[in-house]
Amino acid sequence: MPGLWMGGHQFRGRAGQLEFAVVRDEFDLVQSLLRLPGHGPEQGVEHHVWPIPDGPLDGTQLAGVIRLADAVTEALDADRRVLVRCYHGYNRSGLVVAQALIRRGHSPDRAIRLIRSRRSPWALHNELFVDYLRAGLPVARLLEELAE
Repeated sequence: MPGLWMGGHQFRGRAGQLEFAVVRDEFDLVQSLLRLPGHGPEQGVEHHVWPIPDGPLDGTQLAGVIRLADAVTEALDADRRVLVRCYHGYNRSGLVVAQALIRRGHSPDRAIRLIRSRRSPWALHNELFVDYLRAGLPVARLLEELAE
């Protein structure tokens, strides 16, 4: 999707070594699903941080994911450049990006396929996150809150 990037806090450089991805001012909105000091973005760039595990989420965490996806959608509607990132750039960022794609009219399965084809076949390999998306995040949130 034009204007939307999904990634992690590290990447494999040209020499094959792991390198840290440091964001400066390449994006108008950066969403981080964990905070690592020194990884940016620069002052003045809108930055949302919502640390969540790469595992079962409670109702509050799911509500935060929904809010992040809403912010992605609003930013894209305003032609802003958006980065959604987690540690490796596969599951947590994939959950937010998929929810944003669903908000923009994609079915859950189409959103998942699109992410896997553009990011990596390993993206959204957390089957629980796939189940959340297929059930609908608002429904998953309500079910998690009932279980608490």
